[in-house]
This record gives sequence, structure tokens and C-alpha cells, in this order.
Amino acid sequence: MTAPIPRDMPNLPAIPGMPTLLPSHVPASAVRAPAHRPLVAVYRLLVALAAAAAVTVELALGSPLRTLSHFAIQSNILLALVLTASARRAWTARRPLPSALTGAALLYAMTTGLVYHLLLANAASPFTLPGVLTSEPAAPTGWHAITTHVLHTAIPIAALLDWLLLTAPGHLHLRQAASWLLYPLTYLAFTFIRGELLLPGTPARYLYPFLDVDQHGYKSVLGNALLLGLAMYALAILLVALDHTRPHTLRYRAHHRAKTGFRLQPPVG
Repeated sequence: MTAPIPRDMPNLPAIPGMPTLLPSHVPASAVRAPAHRPLVAVYRLLVALAAAAAVTVELALGSPLRTLSHFAIQSNILLALVLTASARRAWTARRPLPSALTGAALLYAMTTGLVYHLLLANAASPFTLPGVLTSEPAAPTGWHAITTHVLHTAIPIAALLDWLLLTAPGHLHLRQAASWLLYPLTYLAFTFIRGELLLPGTPARYLYPFLDVDQHGYKSVLGNALLLGLAMYALAILLVALDHTRPHTLRYRAHHRAKTGFRLQPPVG
């Protein structure tokens, strides 16, 4: 027969050397609920609609395939999609989009504006081509003039203002800067492949004069691409640095019954 189990179990001594759990610090972003921001949502939606309208007009006026091959068109399409998703999240009080995505869209929009005004529309530049969307050396006129200024000037400025005034700082990181250059590298490869597939002498075989292999050769074009890549990386680093030094212009309203990112359950037993 087995011995009976005692009714009162003695208290077991504590085992020495048991690890203690360290306190876990919960970030404020995980506790504070996102606020409903209708004005921000309306602004972002209007900018996205303006970019989409300008792209649509360009597609209707010219060759769709050639139009979609421009870096400016692709960057504006990406920005319009990102701003539309950001507007929906701001309207429905959801978490913002990942900073890696919004930072990339901002970088590409800024690159579009800077390249156009410093290289393509600058009379002192060796790569002057103000009518880049029409592949004409003369300044665009009519609807092309409107869409050119919208895509290369208004939209980049609007994206910059959205980042400076309507986006919380401190979310961009230096490790993201290198990954943002993957798309420009892909676009460079696309430019070379597109140029090889088109017959020599085809109009707008190379859409940008600093990437024109027929005129400058691969060696010079690769040098131009390297300089542009370094400039984009420097711009990305500048955006990250400014993101961590600029003031916080957003003010969140305090709620008496604030929702948290987690719920505490009652103890069991």
C-alpha cells in the first residue's frame, strides 16, 4: 500500500539562482491610440488626386508605354498610392504606414523635382531638356506645361510639406537609406534594357539625356548614374537627419478614456 498524501503541503524553499524577469518598457506609440485626423486625410487625398490627374492627362496626350517609362511618372504614381492609403488611415484613426514606404515615396518625389529643376529645366545644365515628358528640347506648352509643373514642382512640394507639417518625426532610419536605392538601380537597368530593345534612331530611345547611351556611351552614362545615385543617397541621409531634428508639429488630444494597444484580462482563479 502507498502512503497517504498529506493534506497540507509544506512550503518549498526558493530555488537559488532563478532568473528574474526584467521590466518591459512599452513604447508610447503602442499605448496611445491613433487620432482621427480628417483634415490631414483630405489634404493627402487632394494631393494624390492631383498627381493621378496629371498622370492621366499625360497618358491621354502621348504614348502610354513611353509615358509610363518616365521616372517622374512612376514616382508620382507611387506617391499617389501611398498618400491615398495614408489618407484612409488618417481618416479611420489607424496606425500610419511603415516609414520605409513613406520615406521612399518622399525621396523619389524629391528626386523628381530636383533633377528636373537642376538638370533638365536649367539652361546652364549640359542635359537641358525642359520638355522631358514630350522628348522636346523646347519648353512644354498647353496641357503638357500644366502637367509638367504639377508632376515636377507642385507634387514634390506638397509631399515635402506633408512630411514636415503632418507627419510625426523620428520614424525614418539610416538603415533604410540603402534599401531606397534599389528602385533607382532597377530603373537604370530598365532604361538600358529598353534602349537595347528599341531600334537605333528611335525617338525617345533614352528618355533622359544623362542616360543617353547613343550620345554619351555606357562609360559616361554609368558615371552619370553613379553621381546621381550618390546624390540620392546623400539626400536620403539628409532626410533622415532632418527627421530626427525637426520639431514635433503634431499635437495629440488627450482622451479621458484612451484606448490602449492591449487589454488587461482579469486574473484566472
